[in-house]
Amino acid sequence: MPLRRPLLAGNWKMHKTIPEARDFAVNFLEKVENVTDIDMVICAPFTVLSVLKEELEESIIHIGAQNMYYETKGAFTGEISPLMLQDMACTCVIIGHSERREYFKEDDELIAKKIKAALEMSLTPILCVGENLAFREDGKALAFVRGQVEKDLMELSPSELQKVVIAYEPIWAIGTGKTASAQDAQEMCSAIRSTLSGIAGSVAQQIRILYGGSVKSGNIAELMAQPDIDGALVGGASLEVQEFAQLIQNAR
Repeated sequence: MPLRRPLLAGNWKMHKTIPEARDFAVNFLEKVENVTDIDMVICAPFTVLSVLKEELEESIIHIGAQNMYYETKGAFTGEISPLMLQDMACTCVIIGHSERREYFKEDDELIAKKIKAALEMSLTPILCVGENLAFREDGKALAFVRGQVEKDLMELSPSELQKVVIAYEPIWAIGTGKTASAQDAQEMCSAIRSTLSGIAGSVAQQIRILYGGSVKSGNIAELMAQPDIDGALVGGASLEVQEFAQLIQNAR
């Protein structure tokens, strides 16, 4: 049994109507129902979570959300609470995706609060970190990502940290067709793990670190072969049943 169980999470972003989500769930489950050595998650828009609950709650596929607010209830128009996600059979939630940071101006202080709140409600936070092209070209990528990890997780105890999943997503590789080389991805994931060691000591060896950014069935095996990459956060390739199922098989 590996120290860290592999995790493959699909991030549907703002895609799929209710009929499309139902169709995907039924067909995808048929193709992966024998996969027992990898944790699989679909992180879907709020509007289709109830459909995934109906189709997948009793299955080996976990249901995740793409965002949440840090309060359990209150006058926060347009927000969704961790309590509501529990209602939808969610076991995890993406927090701090680069699109949330960039388009919706989420900062590290807010992201840290969301992570804490998710853990308090027994949801696994998938924390996204990653640099843009300017930081990469200036040689500042490692320092920038280390800083994100520290700011977002510094308030957590080692036992809380153990329950967090981190997804390294270089912003310049998301949806662009560019993928960080397996070596680049490994270098950053290793740096993230050493940063975690500084925060939580030996617990860092148990924390799962994923790579995200134009992950496909054709490049997943090489990424998974790296010692500090424990899975992937998959965007576009998770929208097609056949491609996502193939990606999962290739990851094994």
